[in-house]
Amino acid sequence: MSDDQGAALGADRSLLLVDDDEPFLRRLAKAMEKRGFVPEMAGSVAAGKAAVAERPPAYAVVDLRLEDGNGLDVVEALREKRPDSRIVVLTGYGAIATAVAAVKIGATDYLSKPADADDVMNALLSKGADALPSPPENPMSADRVRWEHIQRVYEMCDRNVSETARRLSMHRRTLQRILAKRSPR
Repeated sequence: MSDDQGAALGADRSLLLVDDDEPFLRRLAKAMEKRGFVPEMAGSVAAGKAAVAERPPAYAVVDLRLEDGNGLDVVEALREKRPDSRIVVLTGYGAIATAVAAVKIGATDYLSKPADADDVMNALLSKGADALPSPPENPMSADRVRWEHIQRVYEMCDRNVSETARRLSMHRRTLQRILAKRSPR
């Protein structure tokens, strides 16, 4: 760990990692420990909330979809207990709608998996608007933009398939097939 990283971390280096992929969780914990953090691991929403209630960390990395619920519940609990914490939401199902939801409830940043420890650390320590990201070299395809729009409307309709299909003027079964597939590249 460099002196710059140590200064950026501050005195409280507590880090909560919440993910149900145990091998990934252990690798990330070890990598973040090498970078100066003091990680605590949780494998579920319940364990994450319990850790937040006991010792609210200065930093957190939370997976969006966990076996026992939504990682955003952990983000909300942490934001209530410690408003100054820096939170990064990770997910394998990257969609603009979920990114917006995560940031609205208090996440500092949102990363799609696979994200390496350097990406996570940069997201945890970034100062927001001061460091604008460069434009993407490979912008989203038209199929991806369509999929993102459908996901956003689906989230706005509280994940109600019938209401989303009505608003998009789309047959409900067609929408269900689109939602069941992975996002296009």
